[in-house]
Amino acid sequence: MAETQGLDPLRKRSSRQSAVSRRGPCAAAGSVRLRRMLSFVPGTASLVQFTIATLIIAITPGPDMTLFVGRALSEGRAAGFACMSGALAGCMIHTSLVAVGLSALIVASPQAFLLLKAAGAGYLIWLAYQALRHGSAFSPEKKAGAGHTLFQNWLTGVGINLLNPKIILFFMTFLPQFVSPGDPHAPGKLIFLGLFFIALQIPVTAPMVIAADRFAGLLKRSPRVTRVADYLFAGVFSAFALKILGTQAR
Repeated sequence: MAETQGLDPLRKRSSRQSAVSRRGPCAAAGSVRLRRMLSFVPGTASLVQFTIATLIIAITPGPDMTLFVGRALSEGRAAGFACMSGALAGCMIHTSLVAVGLSALIVASPQAFLLLKAAGAGYLIWLAYQALRHGSAFSPEKKAGAGHTLFQNWLTGVGINLLNPKIILFFMTFLPQFVSPGDPHAPGKLIFLGLFFIALQIPVTAPMVIAADRFAGLLKRSPRVTRVADYLFAGVFSAFALKILGTQAR
């Protein structure tokens, strides 16, 4: 009896150790998977900068916003949302192309990637200058006419996004600012940023489509609102451009 009681603590200890050993590989595998998932997420500082820039882009009137609000005014909210979803699909296509192309460039020549980022800084400065000089383009039309199907509106949104050279250049120059040359996780980070860009756009643009009449009226009655957005846009993009140029110089 005494021997049995003496063995019980040993058995319990050994059973606990065996349970820990059984859980050990699973826990280690889980932590490895978590690290792999997080490797595609940029650092907190980069995410904060990216979020600020994206939100300012979202509130700055342009061709896409003109299409969303204009179709919502003329054909209803469903048409506006169809155009918006098409444009966001175009953003995903841009992101995929940029991720594939820039990833190949990073592997082939990190120096060329740095030159691209420098060229992108120049383009961002030009965008800032254009925003200050010419202001935002927003002229939604409210015309009653032959309506479009939701699919046609969606295709229109895709087309205005994919065929706009400014948007192509924007994705080619904006996303690389948040990826370092030689980063083995660059493709995943670029795709993550593209998806994050879309996720941040939706809660800003969707209310504009819902309240198309009021939103369009506000911008027409108060040009100062769009000018404030222009200055925010110019300021943030100039800061990004100066940051990358300063990094290149060092």
